[in-house]
Amino acid sequence: MDQRLISFLLRAKMNTYAAHGAEVAASRPNSHDLSYEEGNLRYIDTYLGGTHFAGEEAIWENDIPVWSMNYCGRVIGEGFSGDFLKRVLLLVPEDAPYRGPEFYAEGNMEFHCHADGSPKWFQGYEEITVDQERVYECFYHGGLIR
Repeated sequence: MDQRLISFLLRAKMNTYAAHGAEVAASRPNSHDLSYEEGNLRYIDTYLGGTHFAGEEAIWENDIPVWSMNYCGRVIGEGFSGDFLKRVLLLVPEDAPYRGPEFYAEGNMEFHCHADGSPKWFQGYEEITVDQERVYECFYHGGLIR
């Protein structure tokens, strides 16, 4: 995955879900869809559910899919904050442009994230704890499409 696509992916993430971006027309019954475009590049994040969810982020170049990430997560405890998660997701690092940073904390809330691989082929796991109790978890994986 070249730097141009990674930079686009980061800008797309900064303008959609984590940034409280507006949803576009649903692509499937009861799905939540967010979209971002620049020139011949298009990013779509579509997910199902709320506190238990599954989704996919993907990039198209000239309407040809070139990269995708699937994710599945759930809220499993009291004290989860969707706003905290969105703030963390805005901190997505350039060297691991999947979800959030390896670690982030605010008060009694902590975000932990680990990924193996590179943007070409990867898998990872993230969790949020409140007072050291896990309240949220999400698995993700993806890579280049050919």
